[in-house]
Amino acid sequence: MTVVAVFGASTTPPDSTEWGQANRCGRLLAEAGYAVATGGYGGTMEAVSEGAASVGGDVIGVTAPSVFPDRPGANTHVTHEVPAASLTERIGLLVESTDASIALPGSLGTATEVLVAWNAAYVAAEAGGFPKPLVAVGDPWFELVRHLERLLGITPGMVSLVPSVDEAVAVVSLHLR
Repeated sequence: MTVVAVFGASTTPPDSTEWGQANRCGRLLAEAGYAVATGGYGGTMEAVSEGAASVGGDVIGVTAPSVFPDRPGANTHVTHEVPAASLTERIGLLVESTDASIALPGSLGTATEVLVAWNAAYVAAEAGGFPKPLVAVGDPWFELVRHLERLLGITPGMVSLVPSVDEAVAVVSLHLR
C-alpha cells in the first residue's frame, strides 16, 4: 500500500475554502489509489480523511493521546489509528512510514512537519538515495521555502511548490510511479 501524508491546520473550519481543498486532496489521493495519513484529528486532517473515505480510501490517523488528552480520539473517517507517545514520534511516524508528503496551509505544527520531511529528503539525497516527494501548496510555503533555500544555501527544488491540490496530487503521482 502506498501512503501519502498530508499535513495541515487543526483549526480549519468545515465551511472554509481550505476545508474544501483539503477534502478534495484526500479524495484525489484515494481515487489515485493511495492511502492517506494525517495527524488524525480535526480541521484539515478531518477534511482530508473525509475526502479519502468518501471514495473508499484507506485513512490512517497518527494521533498523540498523551499530548492532546482533551481530544476525543481520531476523527470518524480514520480507518486505522496509530497512537504515538509524543509529538516528535507522531511527526516521525508521519514522515518515515509514508511514501510522500503534501503540505496544505497550516501553522507552526504544519511547518514543523514540512521541515522534518524536507530534512529527511535532504539527508536521503546527500547520501545518494532517493528522497521522498514533498509537495507544498500555496503562497506561504513558496515564501518560506524560497527564503530558507536562500538563507541556508539549500539547493532549490527539493520541495515542489504548487498552487493547488490538483497539482500537488499530480506531482506526487508522477514521482511515485
